[in-house]
Amino acid sequence: MKLQNFIDGKWIVNEDLQTIPVVNPADGEQLATVPLSTKAQVDEAVAAAKSAQKKWALVPAPKRAEYLYEIGYKLKEKKEYLAQVLTKEMGKVIEEARGEVQEGIDMAFYMAGEGRRLFGETTPSELADKFAMSVRAPVGVVGLITPWNFPIAIATWKAFPAIVAGNTVVWKPSIETPLMAYEMAKIFEEVGLPSGVANVVFGTGTAVGTEMVKHPDVKIISFTGSNETGSKVAELGGKHLKKVSLEMGGKNAVIVMDDANLQLAVEGIVWSAFGTAGQRCTACSRIIVHKDVKDELEEMLVESISKLTIGNGLDPSIKIGPVINRPALEKIQHYVDIGKREGATLLVGGRMLTAPPFDKGFYFEPTVFTDVKNDMTIAQEEIFGPVVSIISVDSLEEAIEVNNSVKFGLSSSIFSQDINKLFKAQRDLDTGIVYINAGTTGAEIHLPFGGTKGTGNGHRDSGQAALDVYTEWKSIYVDYSGKLQRAQIDIEN
Repeated sequence: MKLQNFIDGKWIVNEDLQTIPVVNPADGEQLATVPLSTKAQVDEAVAAAKSAQKKWALVPAPKRAEYLYEIGYKLKEKKEYLAQVLTKEMGKVIEEARGEVQEGIDMAFYMAGEGRRLFGETTPSELADKFAMSVRAPVGVVGLITPWNFPIAIATWKAFPAIVAGNTVVWKPSIETPLMAYEMAKIFEEVGLPSGVANVVFGTGTAVGTEMVKHPDVKIISFTGSNETGSKVAELGGKHLKKVSLEMGGKNAVIVMDDANLQLAVEGIVWSAFGTAGQRCTACSRIIVHKDVKDELEEMLVESISKLTIGNGLDPSIKIGPVINRPALEKIQHYVDIGKREGATLLVGGRMLTAPPFDKGFYFEPTVFTDVKNDMTIAQEEIFGPVVSIISVDSLEEAIEVNNSVKFGLSSSIFSQDINKLFKAQRDLDTGIVYINAGTTGAEIHLPFGGTKGTGNGHRDSGQAALDVYTEWKSIYVDYSGKLQRAQIDIEN
């Protein structure tokens, strides 16, 4: 199958464009080819989006929302099919893929509900016979740059609030996982979304992403990906005075106190650290454990990991699938080697799996280091794979200090039975998401998603907070006094 760009409601055949294969990371099977678009295709998509936007903005928001309801129903109808496609191209196990498609369904219905809200504010005026209010206004053309690890969920977090607010979208998905974008574009076509409202352009970040950020008619860029690339997007977007929303890395920790339910903590750690083969921005990569329960926790953790099955995620008995590609494998191995050199103790794992039946895919063992010092590289830098470090602490205060010592601030977790400790922790942990007696992953779409410090630049995906990215506030004053009234001046004191 040869994928095509979806621009202005049409599938665009560009026979002259170079293509690259889309490969199943579980077994190396070629699934499709994807075009490497250029500036010309970006210009075409932005022109289509710009042409459609003014008319789309005049469609009443509840009517715009009806398209999202239809998209939600289509996603629901195709859930199992989409989950299997997602597992094939990204590698995550089938139950996780189903959960991700469900996120897209949930976001469609949630943001469709915003079509009858999009609330502004009314407020008293300081002058007689004068009315004051604020409303949300669409911005124009929105550029979306999405990653490979959640190819449906993150795209819907961004596209659906933008669309319901009256904007149009140009979406660049990852070239590692373009099939989900292709399937989403087919759904846009099937529900009759007006031409130009949602456009998909395949290609690299260097070619397509850069041109989107530079384009004068793209007013907003929403990006999820690495800190290195996000910093470049922010710099380039700033030069062009664009609104830029960034969601980047994490170095998330699970804190386990001495009064914790250790069995529950282990379950939360294993799910958070090794689900999606550790390729989540919210993945647990540090365990900050009270010294009094460290040995017991480690013993239970090793036993739990020994029961994990690794392989092709289409097999429902498999718990850990492959990582996305060979460079990811090599990066993970590089960090494991650094951990060894810096003096951490390898508790379990630490190797690529290269013998049959793993030889045609990209597999890495679930890996745990212990005796990790907080200043070690593996305790500070994002690895983005199934590798977790155990750091011992003496107190809640030290645990919070260690948690907050990294440059990221996305997600954190604490296990304890003490309500006083838990309330102090949720106050003092400097992450955008805090979980109590749960792992570091499991965000729900009606709450804001994002983080502090190096994780982002203050914006949020999901929830009503996402609307702040895709709208501008407009203040409106209606004076029905029949005379000129000057604010702050014509007031009786």
